[in-house]
Amino acid sequence: MVLQEDADITNVELARLVGLSPAATLHRVRWLKESGVIRIVSAQLDPVAAGFPLQLYITCTLARHDLRSTRIFDDQIRATPQIIAADNVAGEMDYLLTVVARDVAELQEVLAGLATRGGQRMVTYLRLAEIKPPSRLPLEPTAPAASRPPRQRRRSASRGGRARAEPPEG
Repeated sequence: MVLQEDADITNVELARLVGLSPAATLHRVRWLKESGVIRIVSAQLDPVAAGFPLQLYITCTLARHDLRSTRIFDDQIRATPQIIAADNVAGEMDYLLTVVARDVAELQEVLAGLATRGGQRMVTYLRLAEIKPPSRLPLEPTAPAASRPPRQRRRSASRGGRARAEPPEG
């Protein structure tokens, strides 16, 4: 999808690239937004240039796993602006957080806030380098696994009839 590559493209340019009229393109983009396929259009900022030299991943395990404790912890995540992404995950830990901080003192405040809201075991991983930036969804159709023609089925002669080829399933 062209919009994944450049969300700032004009409607006229987008229409030219996808081969539709500007009106039809505008209608489709509106539909994609209304249906939830396009959740948000945003700019991707450079954390260091924006004043956040510390970029971290934090894994968290909750002390308790009841609905109230989870809600309190989730609310703390949402209320902490330094937590720029958060996922509830299955596995060895309960949450995987992406955090930015201006300095170690700010990071300590984030960790203290999480700990006082139910975070029991928190492991911090300092991000050293971005290897692959967030990328687009692979929306292009995939190629067929094999280029051989589909096999044809034959009816069994024991069913009271001659064997004949069935049309291939598609």
